[in-house]
Amino acid sequence: MRILFKAFALMASLAVTAVSWPAAAQQVPVRIGVIPVIGAAPVFVANGEGWLKEAGLAPAFTTFESGPNMIQALASGTIDVYVAGIAPLAVARTKGIDVRVVAATAIEEMVFVAAPKLAPYFAAAPSKAEAFKQFKAKEGRPARLATQPPGSVPNTTLQHWLWQVAKADKADVEIVAMGIDATQQALLAGAVDGASIREPALTIVQGRNPKIALIATGAEMFPDQPGTVVAVYGKFADANPAAVEGLVSALVRATDLLKSDPAKAAGPVEAALGKGITDVATIQKALSSPAAKFVTDPRTIIEATKAMQTYQVSIGTLDKEAPTDGLFDTKPFDKVKKP
Repeated sequence: MRILFKAFALMASLAVTAVSWPAAAQQVPVRIGVIPVIGAAPVFVANGEGWLKEAGLAPAFTTFESGPNMIQALASGTIDVYVAGIAPLAVARTKGIDVRVVAATAIEEMVFVAAPKLAPYFAAAPSKAEAFKQFKAKEGRPARLATQPPGSVPNTTLQHWLWQVAKADKADVEIVAMGIDATQQALLAGAVDGASIREPALTIVQGRNPKIALIATGAEMFPDQPGTVVAVYGKFADANPAAVEGLVSALVRATDLLKSDPAKAAGPVEAALGKGITDVATIQKALSSPAAKFVTDPRTIIEATKAMQTYQVSIGTLDKEAPTDGLFDTKPFDKVKKP
């Protein structure tokens, strides 16, 4: 009986080892570049809940101010995974950088807000173009609008809204490129008259100054606008296919949690984004904002990405459109979501 008991215990031990081995014994180091926005919430939740580790990944995070800045790190091989806007990746592909989008995280993130000096003009003018025109006539200068660098999703989305939707006169506005934190600070300080921003900046700035007005939602600025995505450097993807699948699987779980229980998801997101600047309640509110629409399937944004590329070519921030067949890799998602 004692021998049988020992044999059973050994078999049970081996079974437990077999189940836990992929996560415990094959930790793959992965360097993740990320911008500090709500659109990146799925990766923060996946990390905070321990799901990246369960998937066999040992993540190290580096924060960037914009996607274009992150591309340089991607090209030099100092990061393996890119979590930022889709637009700079198209530019990277045209320059021969092998990077593949394996998951979306959010859509229609970018919104346009007006600072207290500009906001009343939108309430009084018959059109948004006329609001900018009246502001210039009264203030004696164009409205200064902050956004991220040319080629980024925020910049592209802002230009699309200004010229194609609002039909503003280019003489009535001045676009000022700056980082995410600088944009938020400039808006609160009144150094700019408006900005294209994302969550949690929208919730934060309106919480601190209710006179900052939401003028255009993401859907109005660029319908189905592709927002933050998760892309993997080709060399890393080819060497670690199981790790990429594990990453996507963790993101799917995180997105489900963000949709079903934003209160629970807020903790890991605040830990990544808060830095003493905000709190869990603010992050939870941002997660439930109209500017927070979480998705994972990369197919969700393929057509909108094509439309954004076409527009980038028209404004000169992209030389030519990149084939989306090379830009998107849906195989990891399909393996994770197969019936």
